[in-house]
Amino acid sequence: MQLEALVVNMFRILPLGLLACSTPELATSSDTAAVAHAPGLTGVASAVASAPGVTAPNALSPELFATAVAQGSIPVENPQRLPVGEPAVSVTHYGYDSDGPLVPAPGDIQSATHQIEATKTEPDKNTYLVLDGQTGADPAYDYGRHFVFQGHEHGARDAGTITRINLDADLAHRVTVMAVADTSGAALPLIDGSTWDPFAQRLLFTSESDTAGGVWQATLDVPSTVEDISGAFGRGGYENIANDSDGNLWVIEDVGGTKGTVNKNAKQPNSFVYRFVPVNPADLKHGRLEALQIISLRTHEPITFHAGQADADITSDDVRDLHTYGNVFETRWVTLHDTEVDGFAPFDANALAKARFATPLKRPENGAFRPGSHFRDFYFDETGDTDLRSEAGAERGGFGAALVLHQAHPSADHGTLRMLFRGDAAHTGFDNVAFWDRDHVAFVEDAGDTLHTQRNAHDSGYLLDVTANYAAGLAPVRIIALGRDPSATLDSALGGAPGFQNEGDNEITGIHVSNGDSTPSGILGARTPNPFHHGWRVFFTQQHGDNTTWELLPRERCD
Repeated sequence: MQLEALVVNMFRILPLGLLACSTPELATSSDTAAVAHAPGLTGVASAVASAPGVTAPNALSPELFATAVAQGSIPVENPQRLPVGEPAVSVTHYGYDSDGPLVPAPGDIQSATHQIEATKTEPDKNTYLVLDGQTGADPAYDYGRHFVFQGHEHGARDAGTITRINLDADLAHRVTVMAVADTSGAALPLIDGSTWDPFAQRLLFTSESDTAGGVWQATLDVPSTVEDISGAFGRGGYENIANDSDGNLWVIEDVGGTKGTVNKNAKQPNSFVYRFVPVNPADLKHGRLEALQIISLRTHEPITFHAGQADADITSDDVRDLHTYGNVFETRWVTLHDTEVDGFAPFDANALAKARFATPLKRPENGAFRPGSHFRDFYFDETGDTDLRSEAGAERGGFGAALVLHQAHPSADHGTLRMLFRGDAAHTGFDNVAFWDRDHVAFVEDAGDTLHTQRNAHDSGYLLDVTANYAAGLAPVRIIALGRDPSATLDSALGGAPGFQNEGDNEITGIHVSNGDSTPSGILGARTPNPFHHGWRVFFTQQHGDNTTWELLPRERCD
């Protein structure tokens, strides 16, 4: 089909924009189970239906609305040339590099050697800070005090970017490029997770680029000084990074495992939960990397990875036990690497975790500490196989889970693990995590185009009540039913074209609840969030397509 005809037909179907207070057409199926309590929020009955060529706005709990704080087409105030390859490519817009037009030209046709639209950079996890004295590209401009920092998960020539959204600024100064290269001159990797470390006074960014991934630290100034500190943290497919009150960093890896020979739609557990214990919290180049080990209820030995035995691990009794309500497992941390003993050369963290008998999981991605727990309770998710055909099923983590690690204190060597919620076909692909208040935690889906098609539904964001008994059949409360913007709808249609580089359907990422406090008292989990009051703000990013970052607000302001 000619691209021009595709665009015309698509835009005849539904309106172009997303109205903050509008209600979209919803999927015909809805959750029939009783739902757990949510704090003053009414659940959205159903996910937004997924249909080829159809664009749809988001639906939110009726008590909420969303306002865009940045979208992909906003020009950055300081375009930066990527330090990779020729011809030159620059970061010119918040969500686009300069290797093509923002919208395909009428009649243009995608081919293996010709890109019809620019590479979309996909801003990922959000880190909100309230800061004084921040500067930018314009020395005469007052950039205000409120900022959202992000790394970008995609980019031309696989080069990443760090940007800052200046929430108090006008359009011309709204987005600042912080960095595109590290101190060695190397291009930044594609970036996923981010956090602010108040002890080291650095922004931290993670890359899930497998053995090319790792952790980078960045200063707050513009241009930012960015250092690769993978000599301490190792190389790995790192998705998430979180702080605790002792100055430790908790890193979660998202590396998909091998599919089975018999279980062809399920993947072997292959990713680990790590903890970095610095020698001095102000210096993240020295310290000890550990991996979480979970003890089998059956053998009382560590649950481990078995090389070349994907089918056996996928269907193992231990994996089933991990996804059974009521089971409580002993855990301990095992040391993988210590800079004071092993030196500072980057190392393969995943390989060491397997060699030291740490426990692999079904694509854990993100985690957060429960407020009021004094950093003793760490909640994290497993994404699962993101395929309804998964032979692992719900009982062996094929649809993921929300898990809870409890320890006597954040630096404890031992703890216990249990499951809070087991995913199912309607609630799966959990990715980003943020506590809404003391007893409610938000998990948002990244199910992917395949699963969207299989269940005729786009992604949703849920609140889970950490005091609820989900074994009784309760369903979480849906507060976001993501739609699909026009740009993502077009990209979804182009997904099968030779060489097309951009993602299809939108996904929810970067759910973030913070008051922006940059001191140790502001570490997420140190205080109980109070959304929309006393400086607490809520953000999420509708990744892919228009790449819009939204702020959630109470609906009474939507008049």
